[in-house]
Amino acid sequence: MANTNLKTECEVLIIGGGSAGIAAAASIIKRQPNINIAIIEPNEQHYYQPAWTLVGGGAYKAKDTVRPMASVMPSRATWIKASAEKIDPEENQVTLSNGNTIHYEQLIVSPGLRLAWEKIEGLSDTLGKNGVTSNYRYDLAPYTWDLVSSITSGKVLFTQPAMPIKCAGAPQKAMYLSCDHWLKKGNLNHMDIEFNLATPGLFGVKAYVEPLMKYVNKYRAKLIFTSNLVKIDGDKKIAWFDIQDADGNTTQVEKSFDIIHVVPPQVSPDIVSTSPLADAGGWCEVNHHTLQHPRFPNVFAVGDICGTPNAKTAAAARKQVVVVAENLLSLRAGVPLLSEYDGYGSCPLTVEKGKVILAEFGYGGKLLPTFPLDSTVPRRSAWFLKATLLPWVYWNFMLKGREWLARSSFL
Repeated sequence: MANTNLKTECEVLIIGGGSAGIAAAASIIKRQPNINIAIIEPNEQHYYQPAWTLVGGGAYKAKDTVRPMASVMPSRATWIKASAEKIDPEENQVTLSNGNTIHYEQLIVSPGLRLAWEKIEGLSDTLGKNGVTSNYRYDLAPYTWDLVSSITSGKVLFTQPAMPIKCAGAPQKAMYLSCDHWLKKGNLNHMDIEFNLATPGLFGVKAYVEPLMKYVNKYRAKLIFTSNLVKIDGDKKIAWFDIQDADGNTTQVEKSFDIIHVVPPQVSPDIVSTSPLADAGGWCEVNHHTLQHPRFPNVFAVGDICGTPNAKTAAAARKQVVVVAENLLSLRAGVPLLSEYDGYGSCPLTVEKGKVILAEFGYGGKLLPTFPLDSTVPRRSAWFLKATLLPWVYWNFMLKGREWLARSSFL
């Protein structure tokens, strides 16, 4: 429940009540129910973001991806309904937006990342109209489906910014589900589809590229690599891309569109990037396996904010929270930190409505399949997992400290 009589000290303080923050609190409380733990989170709503791709593909209802924050906040945690403004790890304290200061013994940093819409000139003025949409926002994912389901011919652009981003497969998943709809409606031959990626490749794990390319070819989509969206004019339906050639030279190219699905650049929030906790890229610096800060040992990070070379997904957070919960409590007990994160991330690639390539991998692109099946093969069972089972597991297990399939392979 929300805090009314604010305590200025706690044993464990968590910044962020998203997937990682709530799950970390639940996992710690499961192990030590009487611990004094507090969560800083200003928002009244909690979202299951992995389903927004399905909303944009007409396969899920937006209303089913949101619940009141009060319903997911662990009952034994104190909810501090404010924003965190400054972290001072030297003094073991966090300053809130209301001017209050909270002192902690251990800190878990999990504010997620920030969607930097403003980095694309003109984008904020046209989002949600003029055929400009994005599955990366709760209120826009339904608009994606409105556009996809109403168009019968035209030019459609899909974009992907530079890494890191949350759910690196989501930009292309939007394309696959859209194309599958147009194919089934008999309109695909009348569509001009282009996927502009700021990256030099389709997917970061080589094993999945070939099966994904089969769908790219099936849907007659044109891939433009090292192409970064920098400006958009929604009224005129024109977008500008900076495209880099093999020699590193950049040329700006103007493209028209009927629909454009935009994925914004994504950055570390200022509270971390400007703090002593930041690494060179602005993310929270941690040991890649223990998730403990190397310079401030009473600080841990979990979720998208981690300065780790893994995919930023809810599945990664599901594994990370177990490591953080066990290592934080080991630190408090004065014993060695034995839990290790193997870089696990999962990206259920919705290549068509009813079939998913369940990409699961860890550090170095090592395949880490949960089930004894070839994970490069599109499967209906994986669609059931993505669309039905995982949302249920999220609300009823992950956020409740029930750690189903949440152990790292190192353990």
